[in-house]
Amino acid sequence: MLGKCFGVICTLSIIFSFTSSSLSTITEAIISGAEKSVNLIIYLVGIMAFWNGIISVLKHAGVVKGLSRLLRPILKRIFPKSFKENIATEEITACISANMLGISNAATPLAIKAIEKMKGSSRSSTATPDMITLAVLGCCCFNLVPTTIIAIRSSLGAKITYEIIVPVWICSLACCIIGVSLSCIFGKIKNGNN
Repeated sequence: MLGKCFGVICTLSIIFSFTSSSLSTITEAIISGAEKSVNLIIYLVGIMAFWNGIISVLKHAGVVKGLSRLLRPILKRIFPKSFKENIATEEITACISANMLGISNAATPLAIKAIEKMKGSSRSSTATPDMITLAVLGCCCFNLVPTTIIAIRSSLGAKITYEIIVPVWICSLACCIIGVSLSCIFGKIKNGNN
């Protein structure tokens, strides 16, 4: 769907550039945008490699497992069915831990494995409340280390790249609480209708 939207936007842009006789401006913008995007990607790859290395060290030091143990009592309440039936609990805790530490690229495969395990235990063809909650938490998880935002701020020349950490904590915690609350409310409504 997103590809279709971008396709329509690009097509309309080209049509309007032909009709307004500003094709040279569009061409310059395309070349400039392509150059800036390549530079940003190269910079982000370096920063993400750095943070993934740090996270890997933390993982081998046992910090991720410790965080998973700390989260387990909270996650039992957020994912009641999965933890009651002991389905995908390790994947869920590891996924949430990875998201909290800012390595969402490592969290995505864990979330997919968790949802596949939950789907295998469900007889329904629709998503269960626990699956929906996991998807919500994948989008609005509390973020301890906002590595991507720090990398982008650094690439754009911010003098103090880490000054956004406290606002990110506040915003991500608020989003997490609201997202999980809404997911639980709608999950109870759905279960009440079945």
